[in-house]
Amino acid sequence: MKGLIFRSDASLAHQTGSHPESASRIVAIETELDRLDWLGYQRLESAPATDAMLLRAHPAAHIQRVREACASSAALDPDTVVVPASFDAALHAAGGSAALAEALCSGRADVGASLHRPPGHHAEADRAMGFCLFNNVAVAALHALEGCGLERVLILDWDVHHGNGTEAIFAADPRVCFISLHQYPCYPGTGAAADQGAGEGLGYTLNCPLPAGSGDGLFVGLVELLLEPLIDSYKPQLILISAGFDAHRDDPLASCNVSDGGFAAIARSLYAAAKKGGVPVGLVLEGGYNVDALARSLALTLSELAGVPTGRQSSEPNSPLAAEIAAPLLARAAFAA
Repeated sequence: MKGLIFRSDASLAHQTGSHPESASRIVAIETELDRLDWLGYQRLESAPATDAMLLRAHPAAHIQRVREACASSAALDPDTVVVPASFDAALHAAGGSAALAEALCSGRADVGASLHRPPGHHAEADRAMGFCLFNNVAVAALHALEGCGLERVLILDWDVHHGNGTEAIFAADPRVCFISLHQYPCYPGTGAAADQGAGEGLGYTLNCPLPAGSGDGLFVGLVELLLEPLIDSYKPQLILISAGFDAHRDDPLASCNVSDGGFAAIARSLYAAAKKGGVPVGLVLEGGYNVDALARSLALTLSELAGVPTGRQSSEPNSPLAAEIAAPLLARAAFAA
């Protein structure tokens, strides 16, 4: 296993006070990974994203708007607070994600993670929202496509909140297959199963809206049922995970019921499908607001993605509803066999 973790102290300088998306998230993650000797991953300091990287996902006016808001500590929306250091933190979050994609594309690593904040998957091309300034996973995917020459990237978003920004950025782009597992209805209110992309990208968006209370049986079952056939038919050259851990049963911002062992099982299934398809996997940190649950679940996930089984099992069998959700999604995929 060649594994890399990109991180930056800039994530700690994005001070949000008592906000749930706080520096304590990174402190808890790094404390747990340090206890585990970083699971054998090599740590690297991220560089800030360049303008060229950001401009693939965001217009110049958006970048300037975020820069000015940070400079004046003016909240970008009621949920998205910033201070002057937030702009540098956001640059490192986007830059670390792009560096991760490049390392995976080049064969420098088989697996890796970008562990930064602020998160990114709610950020639309021209709108910061939901704690997110720039769309880190979109920057990474576009760097892989336009900077590294890939043709197909698969993004799996298992954050409990729908990745509206990522979906919007790639809605008409068949170079990206976007899959989202999320509680519905829940913030931001998007992600209905009927939303399948647009134009040339129609059929390349697969939304899995799940009811409150969904636990391991649905989340694990859907990943097991969806990933291998999607990899077989779409043939991605890179898999990126928008990895939020706020579907955890202890998280305060949503109402799903995934256990530590559930996240381990999700990652174990993804590892098996990616290994069979010969596809590298990169994890980009999104949400997760119970810091202890976040740190534990992320560590288990990284261990499984490195091919080191944790022995942790999900707390419930796969739900029959997973098959009912997966079958029509696979049938409607534009690239279905």
